[in-house]
Parts: sequence; structure tokens; C-alpha cells
Amino acid sequence: MNELISRTQRNHALEHATIHMLSHRYKGFNAQGNSVHDGFFLNIYGDIPAEAIEEAVSEAYERLQGGEHSLAIHPNCGTVLLTTATMVTLASQMAFAFEQRRLRRIQANPLILLGAFPAAILAGTLALIVSRPVGLSLQARFTTDGDLRDLQVARVRKVKPSPVTHLFRWLLAGGKELEMTAYRVDTIFNN
Repeated sequence: MNELISRTQRNHALEHATIHMLSHRYKGFNAQGNSVHDGFFLNIYGDIPAEAIEEAVSEAYERLQGGEHSLAIHPNCGTVLLTTATMVTLASQMAFAFEQRRLRRIQANPLILLGAFPAAILAGTLALIVSRPVGLSLQARFTTDGDLRDLQVARVRKVKPSPVTHLFRWLLAGGKELEMTAYRVDTIFNN
């Protein structure tokens, strides 16, 4: 089980580094990925040539192997987004509950509970600010591993876009036509 997790973390690092490489070359595109123990899926939203994906994977691999482990961290990773959502929700709910309890003691009027909203908004905003560095730290510590060790890229291939790919396209495009291509990067481990 630990080996599967380790492989997924290294693939996740390669996925992020690949997105970094593409971001430096192409402006105005979006990407969404999903890593598994034997590779990763990469959904590209925008006009990126297929050969650019292979080049980006190759460069990302070489740079990670060369010690640029910071490429494994990406600010738009699901780890950061999930950390942000969790922290904002919990902070807002706790502040709202605390303020509701405090205000009930002061006055029994139910409308006074509306006064709990500013505290909840403030707590949520503070959690939003703090959550980004916390999410990046969690990503670096638990969900990625920039030291690829024995990971090898086996192949990069175009695949049929999944329902998730279509959902993200709809969310990103806002009703406009947006080019979308899905890839699968297969990896192997020589151990």
C-alpha cells in the first residue's frame, strides 16, 4: 500500500511539473489532471499541439530528476483547493455558531442573529488567507514527491475525454466553445 501511495505522489509531482512547463510556453490555456499509481491523466483546455504535451512531460521529467523539486508544487492543485474549502467552511461555521450563542444570551430576538454574519465572514476571509500556504505545505508533505527516483515515462497518448473533462470544460468556458484534449501519461517503476 505504501508503494502505491509513493508512486501516486511521484506521478502527481510529474503532473504538476508538466503543467508548469506548459504554462511557461502557452498563455491562456487551462489544465486539469488526476494522478494514479501508474501515471496520470491530463486534460488540456485550449489550443495546445499534441507534440507540446510530450515535450512538456519530457522537460518536466528532466528538471525534476535534475533536482528542481519545487516544480512538484502547484498553487491550483486540488490539495490547495480542498484545504481552502475545508478551512473556510469550518472557520465560518465556528464563528457563526459562537456569535449565535453569544447573541442569544444578550437578546432573545431571532433577528439579532443576523449580527453573527460579519464574524462568520471575517473568519472565512482569514481562513482563506491562511489556507493557501497551509494547502501548499500539505501538498509538499503529503500529496506530491518531487524526487522521482526510479520512475520512468513509458508513453504519452491521447485518450477519450472523460465526463470530468467535459464538466471542467463547461465550468471553465462559461458557455463558450473551448478546445479540449485529454492525455494519459503512463509511467513505470524500475525497482
